[in-house]
Amino acid sequence: MKFFIDTANLAQIKEANDLGILDGVTTNPSLMAKEGIKGTEAINNHYKTICEMVDGDISAEVLSTTFNEIVEEGKKLAAIHPNIIVKVPMIKEGIKAIKWFTDNGIKTNCTLVFSAGQAILAAKAGATYVSPFIGRIDDSGWDGVQLIAQIANIYSIQGFKTEVLAASIRNPNHIIQCAEAGADVCTCPLEPILGLLKHPLTDIGLAKFLDDAKKM
Repeated sequence: MKFFIDTANLAQIKEANDLGILDGVTTNPSLMAKEGIKGTEAINNHYKTICEMVDGDISAEVLSTTFNEIVEEGKKLAAIHPNIIVKVPMIKEGIKAIKWFTDNGIKTNCTLVFSAGQAILAAKAGATYVSPFIGRIDDSGWDGVQLIAQIANIYSIQGFKTEVLAASIRNPNHIIQCAEAGADVCTCPLEPILGLLKHPLTDIGLAKFLDDAKKM
């Protein structure tokens, strides 16, 4: 399973990349705004900086909702760097645009996916990635990880090449559950990734080793 970090914060991207386990980055308008990045030129420059930091797929989200506008915006995003993946919302016009991007050699990430039916449409249109939002699904009273397993199973049966990118991950256990459910990728903030490092028995064991070493 590949690890993407879901942020626009360069320091956090660097920290995750320095671990040696980072495969890519996802961002969205909210994350850009959180870092104070506003305006098309500033946002595009930020995407370019991220691409220069991380050797992997970098999802850049369109802000348009009509076919022609999504296509035009997506073409501009894809031109920023070869590693850019155009992030397109799961709407009717988005599916049409994903098919156009697929036919024209531009990779895509279909975002805001909340059902297996939506995931099937994204795969049929040729999306490179599909992003089910498991945390938000959990918030609504459904099981987000179960949806990951359902989509992964459907894709395996049908031979779809689209990768399942588990998004809206809230904690380290989500990452583990998504790995068990067959997710190809997980994307999350830095904190859940670092949380995988932690276990009280590790801390106790290390403390004992260090204490014993002082007695040698």
